[in-house]
Amino acid sequence: MTTSEMTPNLPPVTTPPIRWRRALVVGPPLAWLAALVLVPVAIVGKISLSQSAIAQPPYRPQLAWTLDAERWRAFVGGLGIDNFRTLLADDLYLLAALSSLSIAALSTAILALVGYPVALAMARASARWRPVLVAAVILPFWTSFLIRVYAWTAILKPDAWSSRTLMELGLTRGPLAILNTDTAVVLGIVYAYLPFMILPLYATLERQDATLLEAAADLGASRMQAFWTVTFPLSGAGLAAGCLLCFIPITGEFVIPDLLGGSDTLMLGRTLWSEFFANRDWPLAAAVAIVLLAALLGPIVALREIETRRQDARG
Repeated sequence: MTTSEMTPNLPPVTTPPIRWRRALVVGPPLAWLAALVLVPVAIVGKISLSQSAIAQPPYRPQLAWTLDAERWRAFVGGLGIDNFRTLLADDLYLLAALSSLSIAALSTAILALVGYPVALAMARASARWRPVLVAAVILPFWTSFLIRVYAWTAILKPDAWSSRTLMELGLTRGPLAILNTDTAVVLGIVYAYLPFMILPLYATLERQDATLLEAAADLGASRMQAFWTVTFPLSGAGLAAGCLLCFIPITGEFVIPDLLGGSDTLMLGRTLWSEFFANRDWPLAAAVAIVLLAALLGPIVALREIETRRQDARG
């Protein structure tokens, strides 16, 4: 009996076309992205074009799920850009945007200056201590974010132990007047977002090849020269990721400015909260959110383009 006779007649295995296989792989993530990102942004965009009203929900017009052409024309005719004109005409929103961007930029710069040495020390530590150091960085996440930020109010109060200790040491002449200022907001932000800067940097620095530094030393480079010519350029991706992870949420931060900042601390997060819950002006608040999204989208796209070109140049 030949081999072909011993082999049973099995039906041929059919595989879906390549385009269908790609659709099966790419489809679920795209559907997830559309459901959780694109649809909410579209809803906020629609509300930003609506008009405030004393109703539930507090805006008009409502989306009409009907085939009636007249109702659709009335719905489209009720939309407008009056809320965006209000944002341009009122200096309050411009000052809040500039204040948010400046505080976010300053906090991100401080986070980079503090987080880079910490991440570098963690990456250069022995393999035995690296998991312990990573756990120490992640440890604050085990406590509520609100509680950790609220604890700073006890530290920065004029009659707190920190203020008394500094006065006893002769470092200050009087009680600290930091609470309810922009300085307290920056301190709270740096404390809360430091892990978001350290972890991407550590992941990048830890993967760097140590033989590159040895090669730089063999070519006569000092440790500082080797750092600036080898270590720092190769860590650019981690530094960019850490800056984005910090800058974007800091710009819209609400909890830290509300607890540590004063009445003069203007940030878009507090402005959004006031418009949504105090003034119940959802359309105007949605317009602020759309402007904030548009302002942050530009740097993200630009940074991604720069990173893509740098990777293409290496390849």
